[in-house]
Amino acid sequence: MEEWTYEEWNERIRTGELAAFYLYTPLCGTCAVASKILSVVTELKPDLVIGKADMNYTGELAEDYQIESVPCLLIQRDGQPAEKVYAFRSVQNILGKLC
Repeated sequence: MEEWTYEEWNERIRTGELAAFYLYTPLCGTCAVASKILSVVTELKPDLVIGKADMNYTGELAEDYQIESVPCLLIQRDGQPAEKVYAFRSVQNILGKLC
């Protein structure tokens, strides 16, 4: 996963391809677990487009998408936001949402 800005996320939306944007904060323990889950997901499915951003620096995004907490995974399909995932649960759960 690479760090994205809000503008880079918007560009991914314009392309219309399946993409996900992982939002976290560095001191969040649950975010650390979610990061590990996403690391495994990206190893298993390297063709998935997943970016990440520290929510401390993306206030506008938090307002626009009404992010309630971190970790949060924004998933978009066909140029439209499809889902916000707050409970990562397992690698299989996230793979099911992204495939």
